[in-house]
Amino acid sequence: MTEPRRIAGLLGPTLVVLSVSEAINSHIWATVSVTQTYLAGSLWFVAGLAIIRAHNKWTGGWPVLVTFVGWLAVLGGLFRMFAPEFAQRSVPNASVVLGIQVVLLLVGLVLTFKAYFRT
Repeated sequence: MTEPRRIAGLLGPTLVVLSVSEAINSHIWATVSVTQTYLAGSLWFVAGLAIIRAHNKWTGGWPVLVTFVGWLAVLGGLFRMFAPEFAQRSVPNASVVLGIQVVLLLVGLVLTFKAYFRT
């Protein structure tokens, strides 16, 4: 199995589960503390750094999604770590959040398909 498929095998299902569970439990985000925002940023940073350390290739095809998601995780994690109050206040309206969750779900489904169902 190639490195992008291996990472996609972890990243795809994770994005699917995160996006669906966040959509189902959207009410809990109203009570998230600054500390929780910082902790989430730390976890996103570490996950993104692990992805780009293992696969930082900007070549064509679907594997570039792996690199792109890794960099988004690093940058989003840093944002939440260095500006947790601003990250908390700058949450867009519910429609934008739902749109982001749908995009993450689609990316997760593509990566899952490429990792597990594509030969």
